[in-house]
Amino acid sequence: MPTAQPYALIFDMDGVLIDNTPEQAKAFQLLFRDLGLTTNARRLLRRLNGMPATNILKTVFSKPVPKKQLEEYAAQRELLYRVLYWNKRCEVAGLTAFLQAARAAGFKIGLGTGSGEDTIQYILDHLKLRQYFDVVVGKDDVHRGKPHADTYTVTARRLGVSPERCVVFEDAILGEQAAYQAGMRCVGVTTTLRPTDFQAPLLTCPDFTHVTPQQLLDLLAQAPPIPKPSPQLATRQYAQL
Repeated sequence: MPTAQPYALIFDMDGVLIDNTPEQAKAFQLLFRDLGLTTNARRLLRRLNGMPATNILKTVFSKPVPKKQLEEYAAQRELLYRVLYWNKRCEVAGLTAFLQAARAAGFKIGLGTGSGEDTIQYILDHLKLRQYFDVVVGKDDVHRGKPHADTYTVTARRLGVSPERCVVFEDAILGEQAAYQAGMRCVGVTTTLRPTDFQAPLLTCPDFTHVTPQQLLDLLAQAPPIPKPSPQLATRQYAQL
C-alpha cells in the first residue's frame, strides 16, 4: 500500500522569518528622497510587499525606466536596507523552536523568497537558520517573482511534494496570491498586515509562538479547500507585473 507524501511548509523570508518591513520601508523612502520622489514607501509596501524590488520600483516612475537603471536603484536600496538592519537582525519570536518541532513532526521545509542569494545569506547564515531548510529558492531560481506562482511551484518541486500538500507562510497580500496561484494553502503572518487583510488564510498568527505543527496537521486533516486567487487582486495593474 503506497505511503502518503509528507506535508511541506514553505516560508517567505522578509516579514516571516524576520520582522524587517519597517527597515525595508525606510530604505525605499531614503532612495525615493534621493530620486526626488514623493511616494509613501509604507503605503507602497502594504500593496506590493513580496515582489522583487525592481518590480516595486517600476510602479513609482511616471515613465518607463531601463532595466539596468532599475537594478542600480534596487542595489542602492539594498545597501541602505542592510545598513539600517545590520544590528537588528533577529528571528521572529519562536521560529527556531517551531522549525525544530515541524521537522520532528515529519514536515519537509522550504524557503521561497524574492531575494537574491547574497541577501539570503545576509539573513539565513547570520541567524544560522539554513540548517532547518531542505530547499532554498530565491529570485535567481525562477523566471517570474510573486505574485506569480513560480517561487512556490519551484520550491515544492525541489522538495518533492505536490502543491496541495504544501502550506505557505506569508506576510504579504501578493505572496498569499502566489501561494493560491500555486495551488497551496497559506498561513498569514501578521508582522505587516492585519489578519483581515488576508484573503483566505488557513489561519493567522503574529509569530511562531502562536502556532504549532500539530495545529497545522489537525487543520490539514479536515481537508479544507485550497482558495482560488482573488479576481479583484488579479485584475489590479500591479499584480500583472
